[in-house]
Amino acid sequence: MDRFAAMRLFVRVAELGSFSAVAQQMGVARSVVTRQVAALEQHLGCKLMARSTRSLTLTSAGAAYLEKCRVILNLVEAAETDIASERQTPRGPIRISLPLSFGVKRVAPLLLEFARRHPEVTLDMDYSDRRVNLIEEGIDLSIRVTRQLASGDVARRLGGCVNRVVAAPDYLARHGCPHHPRELAHHAFLGYTLSNSMVSFDIDGQLLNVPVRPHLTANNGEVLAEAAAQGMGITSQPDFIVEDWLASGRLEVILRDFAMPPLGVYALLPGNKQIPHRVRVLLEFLAERMG
Repeated sequence: MDRFAAMRLFVRVAELGSFSAVAQQMGVARSVVTRQVAALEQHLGCKLMARSTRSLTLTSAGAAYLEKCRVILNLVEAAETDIASERQTPRGPIRISLPLSFGVKRVAPLLLEFARRHPEVTLDMDYSDRRVNLIEEGIDLSIRVTRQLASGDVARRLGGCVNRVVAAPDYLARHGCPHHPRELAHHAFLGYTLSNSMVSFDIDGQLLNVPVRPHLTANNGEVLAEAAAQGMGITSQPDFIVEDWLASGRLEVILRDFAMPPLGVYALLPGNKQIPHRVRVLLEFLAERMG
């Protein structure tokens, strides 16, 4: 049995969740795929997958083996890549995770340009505001907009953006315009789901966390900006989300004299060693274009 081929097949079945899908992708009979996985399980002496007529799930041993397989296969690929010239043509799949609004507005055009330049690279783009586990989910590169990275994150800063506190002219006419961040506690606030009902300001070098009263919450800034434009309350959103509403006059910036902590745009990697050549090429491209 070709150990690396079996590992690659197992990883593919785990990612697609289907023997049939992998068989169709490879152009072979389903029985070929099931036999290969069964042979791998026999070699390891344990079950990697629990099968039923409708679903396929990893056992605890299978989940642990999957994570190690991904690490091993990435190391093998990186080692083979390093032997070749750094000027080789990038090729192969890249799975990239992006935040929804920023990803669609700012990164997607760059990724499409990259795909046109490098037709032998296959991009798999996942747009979601949730924080993903890069290793467990097999993500090669993740773009995140955040004020603070988590401990242990392997990241490269690509750029930055700023938050704006905004409201509709109609809302301000009806409820008055706050002149200090603390006054936000007396207004209907439209909050991001993960913000813990707090809005932060940088005042004279000191961080001021202001509690707010969420009238509506969502995990997408576009929805909150539209709600604010309809006069439902005040919201704080990055500039790339509210720029169109500000340009149209449906929203206006308030509390201009009070700065908010800047947001960084980062590329997160599953590790700081053995990055595949195609991922390095994409990272350098994004750093150049977004810097």
